[in-house]
Amino acid sequence: MKNKLITIGFWIAAVVLIAVLIMSMGFSFPEALLIGVLFLPGVLAARYFLSKISFKSRKAGLLDALFLILAIMVAETALVVFANISIIQMRDIFLLTYEGYPKMLFNPVFIGMTLTLFIVGDTALSRYLGKRFPSKQTPLHFVSDRRTISLLKDEILYIESNDTEVTVYATQGRSFRNKTGIGQWEDILGDEFLRIHRSYLVNTAHATLIAPDTVTVADARLPVSRKYKEWVCAVLQTESRAS
Repeated sequence: MKNKLITIGFWIAAVVLIAVLIMSMGFSFPEALLIGVLFLPGVLAARYFLSKISFKSRKAGLLDALFLILAIMVAETALVVFANISIIQMRDIFLLTYEGYPKMLFNPVFIGMTLTLFIVGDTALSRYLGKRFPSKQTPLHFVSDRRTISLLKDEILYIESNDTEVTVYATQGRSFRNKTGIGQWEDILGDEFLRIHRSYLVNTAHATLIAPDTVTVADARLPVSRKYKEWVCAVLQTESRAS
């Protein structure tokens, strides 16, 4: 709850700062605030959809990111134009003068930089709050040998696929058999887990890259397939430098 309130406070402060900047272009504060608020949809879209893009194939990931950025830029430009037209109409109604479209407001560089600063600030704040005020994880529930098992993500070390079932290896030497496919486990566990082989999905917090084709998790040495090698090396080497 505290994290959400701080994040909302950041968004409000960012919108006010953007509005103050836009006021320098000849808008009143309410008009500038309206335009500032219209940057929020683009920020929220980037925040949600960028996290969904997979870079396992670097080329495909970069293309997806580029198309998303272009779509957000077009949408934001359209919103700013709509806001400006609305402001013109309101000034006409109240017989107020209007000096015309400020060129800077419709400059793609200005719109892009504003969105980028907003997104970078929001991302940095989210990471800081995640470390400063870690939220409690919700246990994952699954069936193993007719028993319902509850595990936190952090307790799962890696998952091994064995034809018609998988084995979930957890901390304290525990292991559990389950009928859910490894692809479904990959979707459930999210970005903290990394596919290194068609048969292995590992928790990046517990995984160490000891060779381009080998990862260790706890006491297990797991192979990295050629298909995933480039992505695994990039992710685990980054994790290693960050720690």
